Amino acid sequence: MRVAIWGSSLAVRLPTGLVRELGLKAGDHIDLVKGDGTILVRRQPSADEVLPGLRRFRGKLPKDVRLSRDAAHER
Repeated sequence: MRVAIWGSSLAVRLPTGLVRELGLKAGDHIDLVKGDGTILVRRQPSADEVLPGLRRFRGKLPKDVRLSRDAAHER
């Protein structure tokens, strides 16, 4: 594969076999993870894939647990 210029960024084209194996289509989001001399490509799940799993947890938190937006964003 060759690295090309796309606007002010660099780009590569993914081989068809990899695209099929990952089930990628236009508009999908992927993560690139740097390994030890390698790059791992992972497809991020779509909202349609994530929502059913989240719905299973609806109402499952213990009554004494409170979620806080401020606490979630503390550094």
